[in-house]
Amino acid sequence: MRKNKKRFDTAMKYSLLFAALASILIVLMIGFFTFREALPAFRDIGLGKLLTESVWRPGQGQYGILAMIIGSGLVTAGAVILGVPLALGCAIFLSEIARPNLRAIVKPCIELLAGIPSVVYGLFGMVIIVPIVRGIDVPGNTGFGLLSASIVLAVMILPTITSVAEHAIRSVPKEFREGSLAMGATKWETIQKVIIPGARSGIISAIVLGLGRALGETIAMIMVIGNSVIIPATSTGNPLSIFLSRARTLTGNIAVEINYATGLHESALFATGVILFVLIMIVNSSARYLMSRGSLGKNC
Repeated sequence: MRKNKKRFDTAMKYSLLFAALASILIVLMIGFFTFREALPAFRDIGLGKLLTESVWRPGQGQYGILAMIIGSGLVTAGAVILGVPLALGCAIFLSEIARPNLRAIVKPCIELLAGIPSVVYGLFGMVIIVPIVRGIDVPGNTGFGLLSASIVLAVMILPTITSVAEHAIRSVPKEFREGSLAMGATKWETIQKVIIPGARSGIISAIVLGLGRALGETIAMIMVIGNSVIIPATSTGNPLSIFLSRARTLTGNIAVEINYATGLHESALFATGVILFVLIMIVNSSARYLMSRGSLGKNC
């Protein structure tokens, strides 16, 4: 009987190990095959031209993705600027303010946002957000552009940042709260000066994970950003008007053109995927580093 239990435990151990190794193998295979398909582009076009040239005309042999890098960066920055304050407010409310019965209602609603398909967000953006943005009286404003995309993306990253930030805030030792209140600090002063600094590394990690989520979004962006391969520019003297410009993201470029691309054009799209893959790996690795650093700090 004892031998059978031991064999079962051993079998389960190796089964779980296989599952863990399989996930690593899948990531390596995705990276390998994407890079293999991108090699002709890196060889014939060159990484430097891909990253520094802004004209994308595959029919004329021009494969610069700088405009799309800038578009991805601006829409991600806009989403973070709009979404982070809202997400942190939700996290603080759920962890420090809300009563259990109210939290039981609000938290599932926020988590439900993560399960809504991207195309539904895109439809919401086209029907609601784009007409509102179109109402801004600026020359050439069609409503489709970086601002509409940033608003939609801010809502999409809300559950990711809220969940991780709430966990980080709840991880702050209870003694910190009690000590601050015992010293005469108010509830808000305790949150502002004790709890948020104590959860800083976890909150930063939440924001970085939100960045990774924003960089990888595709369908909703295609539907509301305008999909013009241009470097976004201001249309008035106000620098913020750049967010009313149309643009295209790296992910959107791949999704729009991969179905009909052939030869070097197809390879250039795979090269775009490699660059995006590396960017997201850097972002996610940064988040893991920050989370582990925060854990070490607490242990010390």
